[in-house]
Amino acid sequence: MNPQTFGQGSFGGGYTDTNMHPAVALALIVAIALLLRLPRKYAVVPFLLAVFLLPVGQQLYLGGVHLYVPRLIIFFGIARLVWTKLRSNTQIFTGGFNDLDKIFTCWALFRSTAVIIFFWGNASALTNQAAFLWDVLGGYFLLRFLIRDTRDIVRAAKTFAVIAGVLGLAMMNESLRDQNVFGYLGSLPIVPAIREGKIRAQGPFEHAILAGSFGATLLPFFLWLWYGKKSRILAVAGILGCTSMVVSSSSSTPLLAYLAVIVGLCFWPLREHMRAVRWLLVISLIACHLMMKAPVWFLIDHVDLVAGNSGYHRAMLIDTFIRHFREWWLIGTNQASTWGFEMDDLCNQWVAEGETGGLATLICFVLLISRAFGKIGRARSRASLPRKQEWLLWFLGAALFSHCVAYFGISYFDQTQFSWFALLSAISVATAPGVLAVTVPKTVSSETVEVRENSFPVLGGMREA
Repeated sequence: MNPQTFGQGSFGGGYTDTNMHPAVALALIVAIALLLRLPRKYAVVPFLLAVFLLPVGQQLYLGGVHLYVPRLIIFFGIARLVWTKLRSNTQIFTGGFNDLDKIFTCWALFRSTAVIIFFWGNASALTNQAAFLWDVLGGYFLLRFLIRDTRDIVRAAKTFAVIAGVLGLAMMNESLRDQNVFGYLGSLPIVPAIREGKIRAQGPFEHAILAGSFGATLLPFFLWLWYGKKSRILAVAGILGCTSMVVSSSSSTPLLAYLAVIVGLCFWPLREHMRAVRWLLVISLIACHLMMKAPVWFLIDHVDLVAGNSGYHRAMLIDTFIRHFREWWLIGTNQASTWGFEMDDLCNQWVAEGETGGLATLICFVLLISRAFGKIGRARSRASLPRKQEWLLWFLGAALFSHCVAYFGISYFDQTQFSWFALLSAISVATAPGVLAVTVPKTVSSETVEVRENSFPVLGGMREA
């Protein structure tokens, strides 16, 4: 078992004192102030900017607790959420506490409980998992609170475009000059890693693969902005930025996630026949499994997009994970290092879920993704759905597929996970009952829409509120 929370690979890991650059502290204070004072519909902007542009290792260390930048801003964000709920009787989440919320909560609780039981009596384990729940449940439900209609999705997409544009320039500079500017703020190396003679830029993230995967999985949001025609400058900035992040990370996983977006969009003409496509894919994988000398997951070993990639290692990781089912199915395991060379390297989200939380956690994680795809499919198949809304759902599906591909090459253990939470929040909004059918008359102002907690505008021309 290897629970990771913002760079802590083991209980009690990380810095044991405060490590926060003055510039980061100032930016954090400004972000928190804006999060608390701005109207709810704009509060997602400072949250996303702080989480993704400030190095994740920056922290305050108080009483044995690592208060990283995301944790601090989540704390104040949840305080605003609670205050809003106490002052209003309306729903603070679009569609209420839906099935995705329930599955996500079960996933987090199962995973945390398994770790606590496994390390029963270890006070550090309890502290670690309290921080884990703070991160995932706090971050997820804060984003559910901040993203409540399609205008909020647009606003989040624009913010991500700014972030990708900045990080794309920073990581390209890192790749060309062998210098990570975020390293000067502390907690990250100034000189990036090099593999097979290629610099692997990582920006403010914990690893180059995470940085590249973050950029790749955002591509559908920027293509959606371009399709909406109202924010094409930001769309171009986002597309160029995320592409630069993928290229400068010099890793196969981000490239595959980027290609997954393109493949997903290419299936648009077959959108009415996706059930047949899914069954064809399943049958093809079964046929390959029966005909190949090795199990079908060793197809990963044949993917070689970047020199020095570790496809064989990832295939072996899945193979040993399956063969040692009896050791991890109940509450996970911390004996993966005995399975073979570097088999305790959780560079696969699917494997990480099982080894960290057991079979129940893995099932919840798979069910979360399956239900998200199902909600998108059912919403898109509704009769008389405007083409722009249909495209929104398709882009969300492409982003979800991209994350699934990235999960075969990395597990999200830094701020990248918040982009995953943002996507799930956007899916909940776009598929909520009543959202797709409601229109906003031209005579109704954006302020009126903001007050009506149960009224949600359609995509329309993606007008800014």
